[in-house]
Amino acid sequence: MNRPVTPTSHPIIPLPRVPAWAVPRSTIDSDVEAAYMAGSALNSLDNLVCSNAPWIGAWRQRLALKAAAASVKLMRRTEDESALRDAWYLRQPGDDPGPAGNVLLAWRKLAGRSLPVSVEDLRSVADLLGITWSDVFAECIEEVADGVRSAAPAPVIAARAATAIMHEDPKAEALAWWMADLALSWRMAWRHAVPLLATQIHAAVLRTGHDRRRARPDSPDYERAICLAVAAGAAEACRLAAGIAQQAERLHEVTPKLRAKGAGDLIALLLSDDAVSGSFTSKAMTRWASRRLFDRLQQLDAVRELSGRPTFRLYGL
Repeated sequence: MNRPVTPTSHPIIPLPRVPAWAVPRSTIDSDVEAAYMAGSALNSLDNLVCSNAPWIGAWRQRLALKAAAASVKLMRRTEDESALRDAWYLRQPGDDPGPAGNVLLAWRKLAGRSLPVSVEDLRSVADLLGITWSDVFAECIEEVADGVRSAAPAPVIAARAATAIMHEDPKAEALAWWMADLALSWRMAWRHAVPLLATQIHAAVLRTGHDRRRARPDSPDYERAICLAVAAGAAEACRLAAGIAQQAERLHEVTPKLRAKGAGDLIALLLSDDAVSGSFTSKAMTRWASRRLFDRLQQLDAVRELSGRPTFRLYGL
C-alpha cells in the first residue's frame, strides 16, 4: 500500500494588499500623485514577493501568462490566455510552440530566472518576440545597471529602459515592456523578476494626455503612465496572489489524504507553475495514475480545471 504524502511545513502567510487609495481608478494627471501611488503599491508588492510563499512560483508564471496575452494583443494576434496555455502545455517535447507560444516562453523566461540577465538572454528574448536584434539593446542592460546603482526610483528606471528600446526600434514595443519589467524587478532587488507592467499594456490607466491615447514608451508622459501601471498592476497581482494562496492552502490540507505514488512531485509542480497537464507523467507516476489523482484533487476542491474541456485538461491553483 502506498503511504500518504507527508506535507511539508506550510505556515499561513498574511498577504499584503495595495491600499484602496493607491489604486488608480482613472487616469491621473499629477506626476506627484502617480508616483505616490506607485510607491505604496510597490511596498505592498515587495512584502508579497519577499514572503517566500510556497506557491510564489505559480503566481509568477500566472502573471507571465497575463503579460504574454497582453503582448500578443499588442502584436495584433488573436490568441487569449487559454490559447496560449494550450500552445505551451499541450505541445509534445521538442515541438515548436509557434509564434504565440514563443511570446509566452519569453515571459516565462523572465519569471523563471534570477536577475540580472546577460546579453545572450536578451538576444534570445528578442528572437522569441520576433524582433530584429540590435547591439544597442545590449547597452540597455548596462544602462539599467547604472540606474540600479544610482538608486533611482524603480518606475523611472523601468520607463527609461523601455524608452531606450523604442528609440532604437519603434517596432520593438513588446521587448520594451519586457525590459521595463526586468528593470523594475532588478531595482527592487527581487531574486526573480515579476511580470507586472506588461499586464497593464491595455489598461485604461495608461490612456494619458489630452487625447487619452495609450501611453507608449516614446511618449512624454510615459514615466507617469509607468507609475500608474505599477499601482494598478500591483493591486491586481496581490488579488491574484490571494486566490492562489487560498487554493494552495486547500491543497496543503488534503495532501495527507493522498496515497498515490509520485503525488509529491505533482504537488510541487502545481505550486511552481501556472498549469499542469492532466496527462502528467513521471518516473513514479503513469498517465493513468495522474488522471486519477487529478480527479481526486478536483473532488477535494484542491485544484481548478483551467481548460473547460472534457479532454486534454489542464489543472492549476
